[in-house]
Parts: sequence; C-alpha cells; structure tokens
Amino acid sequence: MTTELALGLPAVSPISHLFLMIALLMVACRAAGRLCRRLGQPPVIGEIMTGIALGPSLLGAVWPEGQRWLFPAELLPVINALAQVGLVLFMFMVGYELNVGQLRSRGKVAALVSNVSVAVPMAGGILLALAMYGRFADTGIGFPAFALFMALSMSITAFPVLARILADRKMDRTSVGALALTCAAVDDITAWCLLALATALGHDTSLTGVVTTVALTAVFIFAMMYGLRPLLARLAERHADRMGEGIALLPVLLAGILLSSFATDWIGIHPIFGAFLFGAVVPRGAAQKAAVELMRGVTVVLLLPLFFAYSGLKTDFRLIGAEPGLWGWCAVIIAVATVTKWAGSTGAARVTGLGWQEALSLGALMNCRGLTELVVLGVGLELGIITPTVFAMLVVMTLVTTVLTSPALTLIDRLAAQRRSLPLEQGGRAVAR
Repeated sequence: MTTELALGLPAVSPISHLFLMIALLMVACRAAGRLCRRLGQPPVIGEIMTGIALGPSLLGAVWPEGQRWLFPAELLPVINALAQVGLVLFMFMVGYELNVGQLRSRGKVAALVSNVSVAVPMAGGILLALAMYGRFADTGIGFPAFALFMALSMSITAFPVLARILADRKMDRTSVGALALTCAAVDDITAWCLLALATALGHDTSLTGVVTTVALTAVFIFAMMYGLRPLLARLAERHADRMGEGIALLPVLLAGILLSSFATDWIGIHPIFGAFLFGAVVPRGAAQKAAVELMRGVTVVLLLPLFFAYSGLKTDFRLIGAEPGLWGWCAVIIAVATVTKWAGSTGAARVTGLGWQEALSLGALMNCRGLTELVVLGVGLELGIITPTVFAMLVVMTLVTTVLTSPALTLIDRLAAQRRSLPLEQGGRAVAR
C-alpha cells in the first residue's frame, strides 16, 4: 500500500511516510521550541503550536488536501502510540526527579499553599461544570466524572514547565522559586491521584466498579512503596559495580516503567500513573541517575515532542467558532482558571507571612499549566469525558495561562522595583515588606 499526493509527488510506502511525519514533527517542534525560548516562553508552547499549525486548525483549513497527505488518518494511531511511549517515559522521569526531602523540609508552608491552590480552583471548576454539563457533556458521561475532570483541569500546575521557567529566569535557587517547586510537586501528586479517580469514574458508572478501581489502586501504591522499592534498593546495591555506567540497569528500569504502566491501565486508571509512581519509588543513586540520563535524550528530543504535536493535531479551533458564544465560554474558562489559581495561591502565601511581591510571584508561577494540563486533557478526551470542543477550549486556556507566566513575573518585578525606588514620603515602601 502506498500514498501519493495529488500534485504528482511520487508514491511512498506507509513506513516511509511514517518516517517523513516523525522527521517533520521533530524538526518543526525543535525550531518552534527554540524560537519560544528566545521569546522568553517555555519550548512546550512552540511544540503545541506546531501541532496546531500542522493540524486542522491552520494547515487543514488553508490546504486540506496537503494536510491529509502529510498526516493520513491511518498513520495517526502510530504517532499516538509512539507519543504514549514518550509520555510514560517522561512521567517516569518526573516521578524520579520528585524531591521528597524538599517536600518534608517545607511541609507546613507548602502544604497550605498547595492545598489552597488546588481546592479553590477545584471549587471554580465544579461551578463551571454545573453551568456547562447540560450543553457540553456527551450522553452517557455522568456529572461526577465531568465535574471532577473540570475541577482537575482548573487546579493543575505544570511541575516540569515550571522548573524550566525558574531555571531560565535564575529563580530556581531563590526562596520563592524553591517554594513554588515544592508546591507544584505536591500539586502534581494531588493531580495524579485525582486523575486516577476521574479515570475510574470515566471507565465505570457503577459505584461498585469505582470502589473496586480505587481499592486496587491503593493496593498497587502499597505494593510499589513497600514491596518494590526495597527490592530495587537491594538490587542496585548488590550490582553497584556492574551498574556504574547505567547500561545494566536501563533494561530493568524500562521493563519496570512498561509493566507499571500496564498494571495501572489494567486496574482502570491511566498508564502514566504507574510510570510516575514507579519513578517516585526508584531509589536514587549513581547507576539510576546514569540510566535515566540514557533514556532522556530519545524521550525529550524525539518521543515527547510527538505527544505535544499530536495534541495539537487533535485540536481544532474551528469547533469553538462553530457555534455563537463558544469563544465567550472559552473566555470564562480562562478567567476562572486564572483567577482561582492565582488568587488562591497568593492568598495562602500571604497567610504564611510572605510579602506581596513573593506572594504574587508564587501565584503567577502556580498558574502555569503547560505539559501536565495537556496530559490530563488528553486522558479526558481519550476516555470521552470531554468532547473535542471542550478539549479545544481547555487547550486555549492551557496556552494562555502558560504564556502568561513569564510576562507576569516580569511585570511584578518591575512594579516592585518602581515601588522601592519611590521616596518614603510618597509612600514608597517595598512591596516585599
């Protein structure tokens, strides 16, 4: 079987066409990511926009024949499969790099800020769900699943993207940067737990099915923490000399990632939860770090951009313009997500004693959604909890809140500097006081 373009280009086999698709997406995502970084934005924005530009929203609108030839429907499932492999590998790395010690050291402040920064947006998401359910939910999707998913999508903070923004702005070693990372890590853990529950509700409509899935998830977590983790620690210690370069340990970790993902998918929750938890329980050491670095290159450069691009290819902004008022709903979603997340985080930070500059900066950082939000949205679309139209609106919200982070931090710093430079008799007191 071959594919050919109406313009007379030679026919190519499906495997060759697949290679062309992957190369095009990888190069385009890389170029767009570098451009966004120069503009002060995280590369993930460029990678998402690449998929959107090559998908039905832009290329499909101006040149539908070319878009269909470049990305034939029969090959998109293959791209999705590769993207899912990249996603579970990346989520393993996120779990592995989770600093549990940092969570303990900043326990009280981080617990308050992170819990409030999740609870307030979730309340806003439930109110949104009450208003949107009748119009936007598919038949067969119960209100609990839809409401929990909307609440979850409002409460996300993207830990990986946040870490990149802090590093680029040299804020990762500041007190507010460290606190933001700690709170985002707690938010991530909460998000995956809530996503597991939302997935259970999406798979099962009966209370018995949901309870069974939640119970099996609890057993899985217990087995990973108190069974697998000590076993991995003994294995790494026993073979430390032979695993110094990480090569010997790499097959063990890859098999563990895939089996953990299989287990959570069999339980009834998304495979990424298993990969994330496996990364969190893997003991830290030189061999483990070397093995993670070996898988990082292919994951970050090749497979993960396919996930972002595929998310863009699934996004059709024309759906939002298909009915009057949908862009208004999109604006409401953005407003609820931004106000509840920023205000909740800022208010909680002020209660803990932070000054206005640090509190506002923390709120801006916690409002960054990026990668984690896209993962959650993809799961919701895959399970049918949200429709393609709601997916498109939530992708817009993700892009806006992520792009807003860096300019907001710059504006807060500038206003604080201006305030400090004012004479005291004009009321110029440091915002951070």
